Amino acid sequence: MTAAMTDTPENAPESTASATQAVQDAAPPSVKKKKERKEDSFPVFVIKLVLIVAFFRSFVFSPFNIPSESMLPRLENGDYLLAAKWPYGFSSYSLPFSLPLLPSRILANQPNRGDVVIFKAPPGNDVDYIKRVIGLPGDTVQMIGGQVHLNGVAVPKVKVDDFVIKVSANTTCVSPEFEAVEKDGSPSCHYPQYRETLPGGKQYNVLDLGYRPQDDTQPVVVPAGHVFLMGDNRDNSMDSRFTAVEGGGIGMVPQDNLIGRATIVMWSTDGSANWFLPWTWFTALRANRIGGTF
Repeated sequence: MTAAMTDTPENAPESTASATQAVQDAAPPSVKKKKERKEDSFPVFVIKLVLIVAFFRSFVFSPFNIPSESMLPRLENGDYLLAAKWPYGFSSYSLPFSLPLLPSRILANQPNRGDVVIFKAPPGNDVDYIKRVIGLPGDTVQMIGGQVHLNGVAVPKVKVDDFVIKVSANTTCVSPEFEAVEKDGSPSCHYPQYRETLPGGKQYNVLDLGYRPQDDTQPVVVPAGHVFLMGDNRDNSMDSRFTAVEGGGIGMVPQDNLIGRATIVMWSTDGSANWFLPWTWFTALRANRIGGTF
């Protein structure tokens, strides 16, 4: 018992020296490993960043730009908006490049009448479109004299002040009859504007430029799992009033094609910006449109 007790202090110096030597011997590899970890950190960071961005764009918000005037007066050519990705569920069309990783739509929810939605347009299902939801499954939709009828009842349509938009690199008047000159001498377009009110109370403005063949259509019933979509610029929109094949439109759009719901305009330009002329980045800005919600 005594030998065991006296053995510990006698061996302590040797143990300490061995431990110190072990630490010294281990130091260079440790430093090398730290350097290797630092060298690996940048590609790992990039991979993580890509995954975070991909997740955010697929399941939270994604940016979209408006390349046409089919949604005037609410959206103008040159607007950039954020779309919420979760309201209608998720499908392969929600993923970058429409990667076929989801066999069917998950967490599916039906849109509301009046929602402004981004979707993959039939028949190719490869181009992003934006339109307003007018009819839901089971609804009968018909245009009579330029007025929407839902389930046999006319949607209220009231004339309001003309919609005025300045002529720019993004915008020219549809025809000379709508051309005007503002007090400051700038050219503009004045379009007849109306306010519609859907069942449930959703209100929005539309343009009606005069009689067109699509102002009178046959009644159609929206099939299960589909929606009837229209552009707010009623005389300049290829939408569900036109068939997806023969008519050059989109027909009834499967809800599986829905990508997201428009939420807010985050940027807008009149198209006159030039990358090589930095000051035009600001002169082209339509700041009054930023922050507009749906």
